[in-house]
Amino acid sequence: MAAIRTVLFDLDGTLIDSVRLILDSYHHTLAAHGLPPRTDEDWLRGVGTPLSVQLAEWRDEPGKLDALIATYREYNLKHHDRMVTVYPGVVDAVRQIRDAGSSTGLVTSKNRLGALRGLTLARLEAMMDVLVCADEVTNPKPHPEPVERAIALLGADPASTVYVGDSIHDMHSGRAAGVRTAAALWGPFGRAHLEGALPDFWLERPADLVEMVTEKR
Repeated sequence: MAAIRTVLFDLDGTLIDSVRLILDSYHHTLAAHGLPPRTDEDWLRGVGTPLSVQLAEWRDEPGKLDALIATYREYNLKHHDRMVTVYPGVVDAVRQIRDAGSSTGLVTSKNRLGALRGLTLARLEAMMDVLVCADEVTNPKPHPEPVERAIALLGADPASTVYVGDSIHDMHSGRAAGVRTAAALWGPFGRAHLEGALPDFWLERPADLVEMVTEKR
């Protein structure tokens, strides 16, 4: 098995703990537009996909989808810095794998503005060699295009690349792109939810990421 030379990361639920903010943003959006509420569990099923997918039910109503997305983003950005935190150990783990010689990249279902906000808060922006965001691809996760684009930008070899994420959409995107996948279990989803996506690695804590990369060299 090829050594790991490139590590790609999801953002929400993997590098930063923003899940409560995401769920609250969806709840606020429906309420603001007078739409019936949904449960956290309903929204969690789509976490890891773009807003246009999560809110696709309203795409056929002229202007409705754009209005919902605008409301979501306004609320999300307003409360972002107060509600988002960095998972303990993540920054150190990313720093260590870079020090070990790995290239890094972010592959997220957020647009670039939102992704940069999270990376800046976490002080991780300078630690990502490339960013691939939802507004820069035609086919978002779980399609392989975002991961494939990051690989192309880095000039990386899929065989020596791993994609670290917290959702089944991350695992499916990475697997379809021909890279290894690693499930971050410090996010909102546990093994029972993710095992059907067949991740190559299970990461209980960020330090496991460092061990995975250094052991596979």
